[in-house]
Amino acid sequence: MSSNDSRSFIGQRAPVTARPSPLFVGSDIYRNPAFGFNHPLNIVRHAAVLDLLGMLGWLDQADFRESNPASIEQLLRFHDHAYVRALQYANATGSVAPDVRERYRVGTFENPLFPGFFERASMTVGGSILAAELAAAGHVVFHPTGGTHHGRSDRAAGFCYLNDPVFAVMTLLRLGFERILYLDLDAHHGDGVEEAFYEEPRVTTASIHEKDRWPYSGTHSHAHAGAFNFSVPPELNDSEFDYLVQNAVLPLFETKGADALVICCGADCLAGDPLSKMKLTNVALWDVVDRLIALNVPTVVLGGGGYNPWTVTRYWTGMWARISGQEMPENLPPEACEFMGQMKCDLIEEEDIKQEWLTTMADCPYPGPIRDEIKSMVEYTQSQF
Repeated sequence: MSSNDSRSFIGQRAPVTARPSPLFVGSDIYRNPAFGFNHPLNIVRHAAVLDLLGMLGWLDQADFRESNPASIEQLLRFHDHAYVRALQYANATGSVAPDVRERYRVGTFENPLFPGFFERASMTVGGSILAAELAAAGHVVFHPTGGTHHGRSDRAAGFCYLNDPVFAVMTLLRLGFERILYLDLDAHHGDGVEEAFYEEPRVTTASIHEKDRWPYSGTHSHAHAGAFNFSVPPELNDSEFDYLVQNAVLPLFETKGADALVICCGADCLAGDPLSKMKLTNVALWDVVDRLIALNVPTVVLGGGGYNPWTVTRYWTGMWARISGQEMPENLPPEACEFMGQMKCDLIEEEDIKQEWLTTMADCPYPGPIRDEIKSMVEYTQSQF
């Protein structure tokens, strides 16, 4: 797939009252092997979403945009020059010296070297820049491979070599938006984005993530700096999630008067993910994104974490279905069921693979009581308005 003439929209702010069709940003580069054996991200994700969308007939050629890698000049708008050079050298040679590994956290188990890692990371940044440009023209844009929210200006972190959400926000700022809300729904705190825009008056960051989970930050909000954190207890249910969004996130959007949104939709907050203990359903997450899109401001929807290939694929495929107005079947067609049945994941035992992951798109809702801890977070946030 390739881009087409709609790129003429880029850099122009269109009235959102006549919103153009939603767009999907991606690249075939994500079909290449990545991260190596025994790494949590050595699973199918982006390619599986594209393949399943193709089987279901939910992604038209006209709605797909092929991204380009970010240029070095673009990367240096956030990332340090010495760090970018170190990444380029490691990518070219396939090795890092011990001091480089220690300084930049590259070449570790967490952030391994693999062929083409720099091109892949640069493509993800380029995709988020493009997504923000298209959103500024009025499109709702889905870039599921985006969401590398842990990367720092001068080092890698948490499987993230660069930080593409930062570039999505920076692009919107460059195009003249002045009140941007970044909402992070990944199970892990969006620490890299919060740090990048801490005390930046034009950007408000909000993160709903699991308590006592790596990177062990985001335990408190810093309203003075525009950073709001909801460090939730394990087994967060759909009712609690909806309560947080209705009573804290949406009022925050209204109070700040946000004129653009960037949403990080990590799939590791879903029940069944091996790297978190949250128990959200994809339906609850789709509903929230629907509600945010309905606010009718330029919106970029990114991916993020997610280490269960079945739940990731269903979530992001269904996300595009919701965004683009597709009718979701109760059961997947046979071809799609066979496709889902062929997936593998070393982190999930075969007996723990749920049948509904292979045969359906939507999870059964998981309501539950709203714990006092959740109510206290909402009360604190409301006191800051």
